[in-house]
Amino acid sequence: MLDSLKEKTGCPIEYWIEIVKKTGLQKHGEILKFLKTEHGFTHGFANLVALKTREADAGSIDDNVLIENQYKGKEHLKPICDKIIEIVKSFGNDIEIAPKKSNISLRRKKQFALIQPSTKTRIDLGLKFKSRPFEGRLESSGPFGTMCTHKVIITEHNQVDDELTHLLNDAYLEAI
Repeated sequence: MLDSLKEKTGCPIEYWIEIVKKTGLQKHGEILKFLKTEHGFTHGFANLVALKTREADAGSIDDNVLIENQYKGKEHLKPICDKIIEIVKSFGNDIEIAPKKSNISLRRKKQFALIQPSTKTRIDLGLKFKSRPFEGRLESSGPFGTMCTHKVIITEHNQVDDELTHLLNDAYLEAI
């Protein structure tokens, strides 16, 4: 999107951040309104510049810090996350691992999984399938909404097993 911003406006993100900073605007909504009305931005580009200006986007924070913050007070769950990522990396070299503030998105061409330490005792692994019944370990995605269709609750390292590997691989194969 950063490349598209420069292509559409003729200026890189750094230029737009400076423009916004010179206005003195601090609130996200004010920045959006300014960019839309004064510079003809679409909502998506205005949102991008506002987040970058306020350093409120996940991209402004180092990935390792994002993950470290997700597991504060839940350090015993981190090896589960690490094991899931290790498994997913074995599927191919077209995988993007994208840490966010509260979860890690696993994408191919589309997102196929989401790792989220939801409580101090469990990780919710969201999976996206085109059509698969809710059965066995596969539950309705619940709070993941449309980001994932299913979830698997993981509380112990030994639950990252062959069955879970097959579910992850199936989701990966569908994400084309």
